Amino acid sequence: MSFDSAAAQATIEAAWADRALLQTADTKAAVEAIIEELDKGRLRVATPPAADGGEWTINEWVKKAVILYFPLRQMSTQEVGPFEYHDKMQLKTDYAGQQVRVVPPAVARYGAFLAPGVILMPSYTNIGAYVGEGTMVDTWATVGSCAQVGKGVHLSGGVGLGGVLEPVQAAPVIIEDGAFIGSRSILVEGCRIGKEAVIGAGVTITGSTKIIDVTGAEPKEYRGYVPPRSVVIPGSIPKQFPAGEYQVPCALIIGQRKPSTDLKTSLNDALRDFGVSV
Repeated sequence: MSFDSAAAQATIEAAWADRALLQTADTKAAVEAIIEELDKGRLRVATPPAADGGEWTINEWVKKAVILYFPLRQMSTQEVGPFEYHDKMQLKTDYAGQQVRVVPPAVARYGAFLAPGVILMPSYTNIGAYVGEGTMVDTWATVGSCAQVGKGVHLSGGVGLGGVLEPVQAAPVIIEDGAFIGSRSILVEGCRIGKEAVIGAGVTITGSTKIIDVTGAEPKEYRGYVPPRSVVIPGSIPKQFPAGEYQVPCALIIGQRKPSTDLKTSLNDALRDFGVSV
């Protein structure tokens, strides 16, 4: 039977307003069908814009379904070799059938989508996340709940992509195709990284972080958004407090990724174009 998204949305919105409906068979079936659609990549928490431009569309009702899925699950013990886990959520299975490489002890929860060609080094991918074709999730990187990661992205070691379930109005972290995210970078609160951007090691971007383009005669400021092909490093700016003036973190756009730079170049090579090492 085909998935009816309009009917599923109506069921979820009703259950969100009246949690007693979670006890009904129709609501349980709708929630479970939505998580299955997420797991297979046929449904997304955020829909990318059309090829001719536009904005991302956040599907709040899908996030609501993920939240409603938790109380429907029962705690259980799972054993993997010498390891024991006690949790409500299932893990993904059949990686070979999905053409995904998973290096122990990487973990991805059921309800997260991993496209063919994804490589998971020892890392964690949470429910509702979407990881596009050919993306590398490197060692100890975290793809938070509902984060959206495009094709051919490299999430370097220790990268943290924040999760977003509540409040449901909040946008997920979005990393567009071909971006390179440097080690120990932290990207949270619904920030968006444009296509083929290069984020230097240790950059922290939240929804309110000042991202300052310093490549022109005058600075140009963004909040929570890195334009496509930008090369970004950590920075700081002065801010006045009652106790005096102090430096607070920001991110600096120091240039654009050059057309001559291969899309699979290392972060160090991309930064070397601008005389910066991090």
